[in-house]
Amino acid sequence: MRIGARRFEQSPYYACYANPATVLGVAAERFYPADIGEDKNEIYRALRSEAALFDVPEKPWQIEGPDAVPFLERIFARRVGTLPEGRGRYAIACTAEGGTYMDGILFRLGENRFWYVQPDGAFEQWLLAHRTGFDVTITDPHSRVLQLQGPNSMRIMADATGGAIDDGMKYFAAGFFDIGGQRLYVSRTGWTGELGYEIYSDGAITDHPRLWNDLFEAGAAHGMVFGSLAAMGVRRIEAGILDNLSDFDPSITPFEAGLEAFIDLDKEDDFIGRDALRNADRRTRLYGIKCPSITPVNGAKILDAQGPVGRLTGAAWSPGLDCGIGIVRFDEPGDWAGRTLSISTPQDHLVDCEVLTLPFYDRA
Repeated sequence: MRIGARRFEQSPYYACYANPATVLGVAAERFYPADIGEDKNEIYRALRSEAALFDVPEKPWQIEGPDAVPFLERIFARRVGTLPEGRGRYAIACTAEGGTYMDGILFRLGENRFWYVQPDGAFEQWLLAHRTGFDVTITDPHSRVLQLQGPNSMRIMADATGGAIDDGMKYFAAGFFDIGGQRLYVSRTGWTGELGYEIYSDGAITDHPRLWNDLFEAGAAHGMVFGSLAAMGVRRIEAGILDNLSDFDPSITPFEAGLEAFIDLDKEDDFIGRDALRNADRRTRLYGIKCPSITPVNGAKILDAQGPVGRLTGAAWSPGLDCGIGIVRFDEPGDWAGRTLSISTPQDHLVDCEVLTLPFYDRA
């Protein structure tokens, strides 16, 4: 079945990896490779022991102007004014009712110039709806994002930038670097829990196939491979990294999502949702489950002796843990960790699973 989808943006890297087995997904109105027919276990192995490159649909928005800081203080539940130039900060936007509307990374590129890199969801409309009274401009820099992740990623970036990036670049640091003669924004961030970097193109100015070739030339000596988000998704579940609109959405608060550490209730500037969050339950509803005998599936019910108590929002077989794993959203907060519950299979069988707090390992 062929589908016309012209409103969605095709990746400028698509021709670099497309093959007859390619399956595309859509997030933030951008196509991305959900599957390219690769050996997922091989990509996972490379990600854990060498390096893997991913074409991701994350979408930066540029917010700039004299009122950029007070505007962003209003939008986000994190302090913005204290963010230094050349740094990023994980920031959550809440609804007036305290729901978790969006999460992403806020970068400060200049005194009054920021990028917010969002996952899936309609964030531009949210920004535009709340800018009344603020002297700010919101634009799309048309930047496409590549994630380079894995223990060899620093060596690859060092080779690609002529040594400008090294182990002195700390987590959430960011800046402009020369890669093959092209000036590109790079941050030490990622969605895998591994050492990694994100490389942001400069819209139509960037020669994307050339950048792709330059990265693979730098990665050749370090075992770098390209993979779809299917392999990346396994690692993000293991690392307990949450996915907007899958694991959480506006129906649950950041506290219920286990994200209390990223909410600055006492910051000087008011933000959307603060009044609701002050009186909200601080207990979490998101946990992990381990299932030794099966690979769980998204949407599967989790049951106790009385019946359903939650459902899986993400699931996979973990090669590293050699068992099925998943993220479960319980219907109600509670002391779920350490309990043995049941998970339903597509055949309506019930299989035991163990509940634990996230992440699955390497908590430090």
